[in-house]
Amino acid sequence: MTQAPALPHTPVPTRTRVLGEPLNRVDGHVKTTGAARFSAEYPFPDLAHAALVHATVTRGRITAVDTEDALGLPGVLAVITHENAPEMKAPPRPSLVNMSTLATSTTVNYLNTDEVHWNGQPVAVVVATSLEAARDAARRVRVSYAQLPATTNFERELPNAVAQKNSGLIPGGGGKGDADAALEAADVSVDLHFTTPMHHHNALEPHATTAAWTGDRLTVYDGAQNIDWTRRHLAHKFGVSHTDVHVISTFVGGGFGGKINVWPGTILAVLAARVVGRPVRLMLTREGVYRTVGGRTPSAQRVALGAGHDGRLTALIHTSVTQLGRVGGVEEQVVSQSRHLYDAENILVQQSQVTLDALSTTSMRAPGESIGSFALEAAVDELAYRLDLDPIEFRMRNEPDRNPLDGKLFARRGLREAYARGAKRFRWQDRTPEPGSMRDGRWLVGMGVATAYHPSWQFPANLTLRISADGTVLLRCAFHEMGMGSATAFGQVTAYSLGVPFAAVRVEYGDSDLPAGPGAGGSAQTASVTSSILEGTARLKRDLRRLARRAGVSPAESPGAILTLAGRDHLTATVGSDTRLGQLGGQVRFMTKFLRDRRRYVKAACGAQFCEVRVDQDTGEVRVSRWLGVFDIGTVVNAKTAASQLRGGIVMGIGAALGEETLVDRDTGRIVNANLAEYHVPVHADIPRIDIECLGDPDPTMPLGVLGAGEVGIVGVAGAIANAVHHATGRRVRDLPITLDKLL
Repeated sequence: MTQAPALPHTPVPTRTRVLGEPLNRVDGHVKTTGAARFSAEYPFPDLAHAALVHATVTRGRITAVDTEDALGLPGVLAVITHENAPEMKAPPRPSLVNMSTLATSTTVNYLNTDEVHWNGQPVAVVVATSLEAARDAARRVRVSYAQLPATTNFERELPNAVAQKNSGLIPGGGGKGDADAALEAADVSVDLHFTTPMHHHNALEPHATTAAWTGDRLTVYDGAQNIDWTRRHLAHKFGVSHTDVHVISTFVGGGFGGKINVWPGTILAVLAARVVGRPVRLMLTREGVYRTVGGRTPSAQRVALGAGHDGRLTALIHTSVTQLGRVGGVEEQVVSQSRHLYDAENILVQQSQVTLDALSTTSMRAPGESIGSFALEAAVDELAYRLDLDPIEFRMRNEPDRNPLDGKLFARRGLREAYARGAKRFRWQDRTPEPGSMRDGRWLVGMGVATAYHPSWQFPANLTLRISADGTVLLRCAFHEMGMGSATAFGQVTAYSLGVPFAAVRVEYGDSDLPAGPGAGGSAQTASVTSSILEGTARLKRDLRRLARRAGVSPAESPGAILTLAGRDHLTATVGSDTRLGQLGGQVRFMTKFLRDRRRYVKAACGAQFCEVRVDQDTGEVRVSRWLGVFDIGTVVNAKTAASQLRGGIVMGIGAALGEETLVDRDTGRIVNANLAEYHVPVHADIPRIDIECLGDPDPTMPLGVLGAGEVGIVGVAGAIANAVHHATGRRVRDLPITLDKLL
């Protein structure tokens, strides 16, 4: 059992002080001192290392593999190819009936086929006694191919896009009225096209797996965003019971969606360990992450808006085309926010896809809303200019009281307050409306705003809670700690609910031997685990009251005192079950609640992004100089970690707006900037002071009022920057990233 670091002794004696307090993260000390162990840092005797060989063609068949030079190197234990790899089961097809199947990253059965489906697909894995020997040998493996025609050009395929159908989780399209006719008849309108490029995750910790077999029992250290899915996927692939697979993921050095699925590196590390009969570690290089882990899809979007002279929207059209791989991919909800944000009389939203011979696309922070909000918010800004209205005033005139597409109630929506507070704090009144009218020396100064929006989710979470006579509480749940402070937050929720000091709560997490937690995705983990904590603590308090009555003591006594006087050393509450029937029941309850809530409410975190930029009048260099984000994320569990999450999303959004772009050779489908030297992520010099304010009002329909903070921070960021750049320069850049060549 992997145990989380001991909690610091932070005295928080009352219920009212623990919830929302900016407590330091309980894992802060071990991380800052280097004591925290990540997936590639667990010691094993006789440890071997593995390295991948990647396909250099886009589509075809392997005709020959020359491994002689590789096998001749000292320390090389094996070169595993499709010619000698043990058979594995084909990956399961993703299905909502069994949600663990959503861990499938591609349909390819790696090394059990001679087919190549994308440029970069692993076609061999080398195992050696040292990392250096493994990587050297991998470079010496020679693979020959019979190439086949491939479809690799996203832009060329746009006319072949196929409309996305509505699914149980992600709607493909929708509308009301006749948006096309309303647009044609509008007093003032805009009809704009936008593009966003492919993006890739660059987590501080690249994907790494350490795998060890003991007979048919498997132990895997892996930076996973969904421990239970990873466990069940590996059990399926290797034909063992999921109870014989132990996944340990105590610390994850960043994920952002890239570690939700099980990618080839994890599977081939496990395969290699089985082949050589000893523990194997496979650490992807930065290039290896680009070659074998999916990224965010590129997009082509159209946003058309029509309004009357009074500034009321009469038409809203938002359509998108995104990419899927022929071997799989995630359908991004690009038009999601456009279903909810503006009270247009006529609305049409539709998502479509093209299919390429490329690696699967996958989730990346606020999948869909991050890039969709860029197009929508830039178009809203443009229409406000044509109406000669302040961009905030225009948004407020079209702020709906109910969901504009179907009339459902908003469970909670604090956008008006967020904009009002933000405008005052950001000194929006100092902005002169004409583009190019604000200067500071050679710098053109611009101010822009955009709306942030991300739906709120809640998934099943199993856990146990034990309260002991010494007053301590133990929470056990296989949730995930990727740097967002989950262990701290759940300690606070537990302490608050039970009325005990925070220092009395200990948390165990990140291990499949614990009760199955939810995945860390969709900004859902906090609400999901909080719901189960509240259920568990309610049971404990009920049992404590019964014990108090039997022992003849006041229920107002502390839990420790009640247990002592009742002659009990502890009480335990269990929420959920990891049995097959228990898992099925939890999934049925989740889907029932999800569908019931979706019929009644629209639940989402939202906010207002305020941005100031400076653009060099001669070079076109863009600098973000000020930022303020005001957010409605429901109850704030920890003020420090929530603000940190929101800042992180804004930083990531600044990267998408000004630098990040995966460059793909349109003829071969090969990523040509698969490194951090040419894929430009933000550095400290790119980021100004980022001020964060949270309204803090609970959503009455969510556990403890929590909505989620992990993803809403990135939404609207690129739109706010594009709008500020337009205000500074008069140039409307509609293709990300906003680089200086587009402003000169």
